Formats: sequence, C-alpha cells, structure tokens
Amino acid sequence: MLVRLLYVSRAVDKDCSKSAIESILEVSRAHNLHNGITGVLCYGGGVFLQAIEGGRDSVNRLYNHIVEDKRHSDVVLLHYEEISERRFGGWTMGQVNLSKLNTSIVLKYSERPEFDPYSVSGKVSLALLEELMATASIIGRA
Repeated sequence: MLVRLLYVSRAVDKDCSKSAIESILEVSRAHNLHNGITGVLCYGGGVFLQAIEGGRDSVNRLYNHIVEDKRHSDVVLLHYEEISERRFGGWTMGQVNLSKLNTSIVLKYSERPEFDPYSVSGKVSLALLEELMATASIIGRA
C-alpha cells in the first residue's frame, strides 16, 4: 500500500547552511532509493516542508526517525493519505528553496509573500508542491 505524508518542521540551526542541506539530501537520496521512498524537500527561512511517498511501513518508519532527529523541532504532520500512485515518483528526494519562490506563486496559496507551511492547511501545501512540480521548480532529480 502506497501512502503520502507531508510534514513541516523548524531547523534547530536557523542558519542551516547550503552544505548542511546538501548533506541531508545526499543521505536521504541514498536511504530512500533502497527503501522505495520518493518525495521533495523544501527549505528556507529555517523551515523544512517535506512530502514523502512510498510503502506505508517505510514512510511511517522514516517519519518516526524525522520526529526524533535532533536537527528538527516543532515537527507537525500536515497531511497523510493512502494513494494509488505517486506524484513525486521522479525524485528520490527533489529540492526547493522556499526563500527563492516566485512571489506570485506564493501569494496564490498564502496570505503573505513568504510561504509559511505552519499557517496553511496540508492540502494547500500539497497544492503548492504540485504547482512547483508543474513549473519545474523542483530540482535534483535522482
């Protein structure tokens, strides 16, 4: 059974460096490839928004690991659903820099020009991710 999970968290290190993000993505991609997990990681302003898809057991194990990861705080589950097919199947872990999003796209889904996943529903965050995918804003196919 396939599921999709969407969560938001805050980076403990608010100045999370590009090299720290690259390290997270490298480890994620290696782990995800062997566990049948796909998805996208968005980051910016000290916030992570991540969608992960895969088998229910694998996704649940990964989410439990993320909740326990000391690099995150304020982890909030935004959306969880059974799915018939993946939306992010082209990425073992794609990436988006939230601080570089086009303001017009952000304002389509948010009250303010800075996207804050904590202030919108999981469905809205998922809709934003789908638009980013449609506009080729997600990078890092692997």
